[in-house]
Amino acid sequence: MLLRVLQRLAILLGSLLVSSVVVFTFMAVLPGNPARVALGVNASDEAVAQMEQQFGLDRSYVVQYLDWLQGLLTLDLGQSYISRTDIGPQITDRFLVTLWLVGAAMVIALAIAVPVGTLMAVRHRRWSGLVLSAGSQVGVAVPAFLAGILLITLFSVKLGWLPANGWTPPAEDPVMFLQQLVLPALSLGLVQGAVLTRYVRSAVLDVLREDYLRTARAKGLRPGQALRRHGLRNAAVPVVTVLALQLATLLVGAVVVERVFVIPGLGSLLLDSVSNRDLIMVQDVVMILVLAVLLVNFVVDLLYVVIDPRLRTATA
Repeated sequence: MLLRVLQRLAILLGSLLVSSVVVFTFMAVLPGNPARVALGVNASDEAVAQMEQQFGLDRSYVVQYLDWLQGLLTLDLGQSYISRTDIGPQITDRFLVTLWLVGAAMVIALAIAVPVGTLMAVRHRRWSGLVLSAGSQVGVAVPAFLAGILLITLFSVKLGWLPANGWTPPAEDPVMFLQQLVLPALSLGLVQGAVLTRYVRSAVLDVLREDYLRTARAKGLRPGQALRRHGLRNAAVPVVTVLALQLATLLVGAVVVERVFVIPGLGSLLLDSVSNRDLIMVQDVVMILVLAVLLVNFVVDLLYVVIDPRLRTATA
């Protein structure tokens, strides 16, 4: 068990190092001078040179990368080229907002996918299973931003039940926070729940065909009892794999949904930084997103050992 954790940790650190090189390289090869963009086209050459010296843009790319990497390791993300303010506190505040949104969306997706996907598998030869399967296909085809617009039209414009946009911190007003969280979380969670439902259905169908489940039923267990006691845990292994991909998709999808609902999350910060060509901010935000995705994959790898005892035996 410990050896497996150390192996996965080494892979995580290696992936982070490679990712940092790739992210920095992409930012470095972009055309244009960040200092010139930040100061405007009418800025003097002296002002541009002074800003380049202030932010270290006049040094070699290798030195700039090493300084940036050292800043990441010491949690010093530098200063914005545009606002001249520290980047770390801004990313922390925005990331917490995105974390609330993605977490709520994943809870909704799981609440939909697990029971509906299991029911689709159990009833795959009945009309009810076919109807649920067709509904999940429709959900897969709907993008998250379109689902958000439809939800706003129905629940905000026509019914007036929920606010169409905005964000209130939970500590400031918990009721308003929940009201503003519902629609964006639903727009992400419904779409990802439809996708995850297909995987749950496939995993449960594979388990239903296994010999050990037939043996459990032959011993007197009802189909539902056999599935709950012996099937769902084995079906969870491939589903957990997909969950890592789904979380990455939710982080990317949150970028657009935050724009639709005017939520000050990490996605909105990234889009604003791209439009302002604040490259150091873009660089830091992208690296934080990469770190989040890699950490999710690391946790999923550890969950395999918890869910499947055969892996613990193999590790031992």
